[in-house]
Amino acid sequence: MNHPLPHDEIVPFKDSGESKKKQVAGMFDQIAFRYDFLNRFLSGGIDIYWRKKAIRELAALKPQKVLDVATGTADVAIMTWKFLKPETIVGIDISEGMLRLGREKVANLLLNKHIELQLGDSEAINFQDNTFDAITVAFGVRNFEHLGKGLAEMKRVLKPGGKLVVLEFSRPKQGFFKGLYNLYMRVVTPGIGKLISKNREAYQYLNDSVQKFPEGQDFITIMNDIGYTATYFKKLTGGICTIYCGSKTSPV
Repeated sequence: MNHPLPHDEIVPFKDSGESKKKQVAGMFDQIAFRYDFLNRFLSGGIDIYWRKKAIRELAALKPQKVLDVATGTADVAIMTWKFLKPETIVGIDISEGMLRLGREKVANLLLNKHIELQLGDSEAINFQDNTFDAITVAFGVRNFEHLGKGLAEMKRVLKPGGKLVVLEFSRPKQGFFKGLYNLYMRVVTPGIGKLISKNREAYQYLNDSVQKFPEGQDFITIMNDIGYTATYFKKLTGGICTIYCGSKTSPV
């Protein structure tokens, strides 16, 4: 499934002639120095809880080799090691600026033997077929240039019986909470993003990309079409965030 989705057309800088991939990498390079702080500040720290819940979906699998796609500053990679203690975690990201901060965090925690961060593209993962027991993506699939292609590539490098866990923003559906959330994402988040990171476009893009993302059952349908099995999703915090899971079928 490589045909474009409406989500694929949402870019950070509408007047730029560059591809979505280059724009996203450049955007994260620009905001990397404030990324972790803004995550905690804008979410009130609840993003840590969301990440923990996502990683817990892998507990029964006990994966030994894990790939963290769009690893950013390595929050999920580090948390995965703390909770699951796999032998190896590889984190890939298209932003060298984010990876630089992630490597500092990994080194400060003395986890270099367990976590390796690499410049890498979700649509062209530099590993052989059937390499990883599990793959995680936290707040990254919205930034894929071609969502279907990225999901198919992750399935390729999963071992049979392996599991993908995606954590992504979604839109609350209940009246008052929905209105409050929309106001926060449309007005407050870009304003604070501009004030603290000097980059309003990045946080305006956050809202735009969430609005166009194929969430809930629509995302599960895309996963099913690509060939993931045992797919399911769990909404968190009134639907602000959703965990999506799917497995790669073992050969009979």
